[in-house]
Amino acid sequence: MLKIGLTGGIGSGKSTVCQLFAEFGVPIVDADLIARQLVEPGQPALLVIAASFGSQMLNQDGSLNRARLRDAVFADADKKRELDGIMHPLVYEKIAADVSALTADYCVIAVPLLLESKNAYAVDRVLLIDCPVDAQIERVIARDKLTRQQVQAIIDSQMSRQERLSKADDVIDNIAGPEQLAEQVKRLHNSYILLATVRTQSA
Repeated sequence: MLKIGLTGGIGSGKSTVCQLFAEFGVPIVDADLIARQLVEPGQPALLVIAASFGSQMLNQDGSLNRARLRDAVFADADKKRELDGIMHPLVYEKIAADVSALTADYCVIAVPLLLESKNAYAVDRVLLIDCPVDAQIERVIARDKLTRQQVQAIIDSQMSRQERLSKADDVIDNIAGPEQLAEQVKRLHNSYILLATVRTQSA
């Protein structure tokens, strides 16, 4: 099965593109969703985070205080590396298990930090969802109610747009309207089906 690694900066539109691929019946493995499941109350990852970062990272009901943890790791590069060291191996282990259970021509594995991770999950092609930084900032401010400074700090902590573009096999330009976005996804879907078919026949 062909594995497409979908990535992009915060606010680039990864979730929207995943939904469009899903409409074609393509299985989506979402690293963000997996990460959220791994830190639910009672999960081992949440206990490790509380032990490493302090009980103040938990809400009164025992759930993760995501805003507090986000502020802590983006203010301290060492803490971000520590959190990545806790979460990334668990996320990639679950991705591998989920992918192995699939039967499809290809699947989309959505990993926001696919290119930043030193030990990233192996994919056959990297699909970048791209848009200008100004658009990222406006979208995240509207979606997450963060300040411009907070969003800029997150963007600054991620790989630059230029570097992402240099590492991508395929690029979706997500600055145009929904019709153009859907057309780009359809074109790539047909391309991936063809690639998967050729790969199967040559195996």
